[in-house]
Amino acid sequence: MTSLRKNLVVLLLFLGASPFLHSHLSTHAASTPSPPRHRIIFMTDFSSDDNYDDEYSDNDNHSSPPEVLHAVKTTVLNQNQQLCQYNPCLENQEPCKQISTRTGCLCPGISGDNEPPLAPRIHVLQPISEGADRGKIEVQWCAPSSVVSVYRVLIEGSEAMEFQEDLRRGLVGSLEVGTKVCVEAVNNAGHSVPSEFSCTRYDLPEFSDHKLFVGVIGGGVALLLLLIIAAVILWKHQMRKKAKRDSADGLGNPSYSTEGTL
Repeated sequence: MTSLRKNLVVLLLFLGASPFLHSHLSTHAASTPSPPRHRIIFMTDFSSDDNYDDEYSDNDNHSSPPEVLHAVKTTVLNQNQQLCQYNPCLENQEPCKQISTRTGCLCPGISGDNEPPLAPRIHVLQPISEGADRGKIEVQWCAPSSVVSVYRVLIEGSEAMEFQEDLRRGLVGSLEVGTKVCVEAVNNAGHSVPSEFSCTRYDLPEFSDHKLFVGVIGGGVALLLLLIIAAVILWKHQMRKKAKRDSADGLGNPSYSTEGTL
């Protein structure tokens, strides 16, 4: 009987202490660290370091699989392409677009016919010294990077002269030194604005007729001086020869005297 009472007391004490035991077990379980979660980064574009996804769910539910992005295709230009053999300063050439279509080369960018053309560039003002156009001035220019329908040569005090779009030179009348000459390009949208390289003033070229005439005169004077110097040298040489001959004749007759015979 006594042992039965002891067993009942122990059972009651165990049941009374069970809430504290349950709390202790719960606290121990909460203090136990959970296994580390690994960050999964989904790379979507190799060209940027900001496109990544570092969010993950804290619950045990399975999230949907990440979206797979396709690689971006990049068009690479053919490195073998070269610029077309087109000189804007030469006339009567095949248009650059036709050369590009035929050979696959690249043409320089040009403005369209809906925009006023850029100013052409004067290459040279060349006087004509031979033939039927002797005395006239040939104006040479280079085409701009624009669509051109006609060129105009403007001269101070004279009317404008027009030339076809495939030409790069034109003849004008004689010009005085210092006359301003301009070349402008024209299309359906308007005309080019004059600039420092589309206008210039006429000046005598280095090998003009005037300088050639001066050179001929200078050469003639130099030749005349050389002839005079050569004549003086020759005269002195003849005088020396005559003096030696007279001296030799006097020594050959010792009996000769200016005071009479001995």
